[in-house]
Amino acid sequence: MKNPSKRITWKEISRQKFLMVCAAIFFVYGIVFYYVPLAGWVMAFQNYKPKDGFFSQFVGLEKFKFLFSDEVFLRDIRNTLAMGVLNLVTTFLMAIIFAILLNEVRNMFGKKLVQTISYLPHFLSWIIVTGILHDALSSSGIVNELLVNLGILDSPINFFANPSYFWPIVAFANVWKETGWNAIVYLAAITSIDPSLYEAATLDGAGRWGKIWHVTLPGIKSTIMILLIMNVGNVLNAGFEVQYLLGNGLVKSVSETIDIYTLTWGISQNDYSLGTAAGIFKSVVAIILILGANWIAKRAGEDRLF
Repeated sequence: MKNPSKRITWKEISRQKFLMVCAAIFFVYGIVFYYVPLAGWVMAFQNYKPKDGFFSQFVGLEKFKFLFSDEVFLRDIRNTLAMGVLNLVTTFLMAIIFAILLNEVRNMFGKKLVQTISYLPHFLSWIIVTGILHDALSSSGIVNELLVNLGILDSPINFFANPSYFWPIVAFANVWKETGWNAIVYLAAITSIDPSLYEAATLDGAGRWGKIWHVTLPGIKSTIMILLIMNVGNVLNAGFEVQYLLGNGLVKSVSETIDIYTLTWGISQNDYSLGTAAGIFKSVVAIILILGANWIAKRAGEDRLF
């Protein structure tokens, strides 16, 4: 038997009409800007021509066959996946570590100062960030000067001419830019932990590291799991700006991503169908990754999205 107090009435809806209007606005926004554009996916199955629109010649899966027979696209999948996983591991772990360490700072002024400085890079354009990296890692930049003066290098090296350096540079750029901002969520989760748990751990003889391991980490485990599942779905969103701005002909084999491939074919080559097909591939993989990560979390008995 249903609880009468849980039934939704028109009186209740009227009382919450402001919230209902706000929800309706976001609902309509989502429909218009997220679901209606999905009709454009039909271009991936056509030899799309702007003059013909949706009446362009239907070619079935020909564009997808071309993608997976194209060595450049397969290489770009490798690059995107490698940089996506590297970015996920480094930025995800660094945000958790930074949040925990910052929480241990007892001086409130120093804590607020460090937190403010750490998340400011998030608001910088990638053009500025890559410009700073170019200056710092150039042959006459501060990094080469330090390495030469310390005797680690005999002569300056060109970091942007060696493909083996490109992925670590991209990972470092993402860590520097996003760690402080990503740590905000974990700091908020840490503040919700019951202080009595820390007091009980102190009475049991736990030191600072013991409290972190037995109280802080278990207290934010649910937040970690939810964000991990969401971030796993973004593995193929390794980026576009940083790779496009830092890449050059010497490192093209490791710098190009699926997004750059889509730009090249969809805009530069005017093959909108191929660009759409590459975008669909990214979306399908993201959905599979999220469902897979959520299923694994469910099987392990951890918190999950659904």
